[in-house]
Amino acid sequence: MRRFNGVRVAALAAVVLGTCLTAAPAAQAHDRHPPLGLDDCTATACHFDVPTGDYDVTVRLGGETASSTDISGETRRSLLPETAVAAGRHVTRTFTVDVRTPEGEPTGPDGTPGLDLVIGGSAPALADIRVTPARHTRQLFLVGDSTVCDQSAAPYTGWGQQLPRFLRRGVAVANYADSGESTVTYLQNPQLWDTVLPLIRPGDLVLIQLAHNDKTTDEPTYRANLETLVAGAREKGGRPVLVTPIVRRWFNADGTLNNDTALLVNGLGVNHPEVIRSVAAAEDVPLIDLTAGTKTLVESLGVEGSKALYLYNEKRDNTHTSAYGATVYAGLVRDQLLAQHLVPRGTVRVE
Repeated sequence: MRRFNGVRVAALAAVVLGTCLTAAPAAQAHDRHPPLGLDDCTATACHFDVPTGDYDVTVRLGGETASSTDISGETRRSLLPETAVAAGRHVTRTFTVDVRTPEGEPTGPDGTPGLDLVIGGSAPALADIRVTPARHTRQLFLVGDSTVCDQSAAPYTGWGQQLPRFLRRGVAVANYADSGESTVTYLQNPQLWDTVLPLIRPGDLVLIQLAHNDKTTDEPTYRANLETLVAGAREKGGRPVLVTPIVRRWFNADGTLNNDTALLVNGLGVNHPEVIRSVAAAEDVPLIDLTAGTKTLVESLGVEGSKALYLYNEKRDNTHTSAYGATVYAGLVRDQLLAQHLVPRGTVRVE
C-alpha cells in the first residue's frame, strides 16, 4: 500500500484508559513488530494484515485546510462519527475494533481477512494512524436478529452496526446478531450461541434482543429460552442485559403504535416486550427497554417524520432501519448503557 504524499509518520502517545477493565486476549502476531500505520493506507482506505482479535486504533485527523472525516470498517460498521477539524489544527481520536471471522453476520461469508477501514466524510483528512493489539478491553457482545446485525448491503443497517461509533478505546462491539433468528434458532444453531459462549469472559456485557422472529414461539418456550441465554452468559462470568425489540412502524388511525404488529405481540398472543421485562425482573438482569424508547420517538415524529428511521421510502419496509434510524436507535442504547452504569463513562462517546 502507498504512503500519503507529503505526510510524515509520527509516533502517537499511547492513550491510557483510566478505568480498570477486563483483559481480553490480544493478537500475538504483532508483539514483536512496530505499530501498523499509514504505510498500510491509501487516501480513502486502510488494510492491516492482522489475525482475528481486538485492535486499538488511534487516528490523528486534520491538516492545512478545514476537514471533516468519518471512519467505518469491516462489514459497514460505523467506527468514528464525522469529525470536523479547523484549518491548521489536528485532533486525536481512539476506538477499539473487533476483527473476527465471519466478519459480519455469523452465518454469512467470511469476508476479507485482516482489518479494513474506510476513510470517509465530506472532506476527509487522515494525518496519522496507529493500530495495535488491544491489551485492556471489554467485549460488548450483541445477540439479536436483522434489526441488530452487521448488515452486508445498504440500505439495510442494524443498530448494532452503528453502536461502535459511540464507544472509545476500551470497549469492542462483537456483533453476533444474525438475520432471521428467533430465540429458538439462535440456541439451536452451533454458529450462534454455541460460538458466542466460549468467547465470553468475566465482565463482558452480553446484550440480548430477540423477538421479531419468534412469531410461532409460545410463551413458556420464549421465557425459557431467554432464561437459558441469561444463565449461559452468567456461567461464563458475563453480564447479560435484556433488550426489548425496536418497534415496527405500524400506526393506528389516531397516530399511536398501540397494536400487536407495532409492539411485537405474536400470533399466539405472546407479548414479547412484556415477557422480556418480566424475565429481567425475575432474574435481576439489567433491562434496556428499546420498545418503549423507540415507540415514544416514532410516535413523536409521526407518520411522515418517522419514515426516515426505517426503510419505508426505499423498500416500503417498516421493520428494518436505515443507516440514520440505526444510528438514532444505537444512540438510545448508548444512553442506557451510560444511565445504568453498564460501561465506564470514559469509554463512551457523546456526539
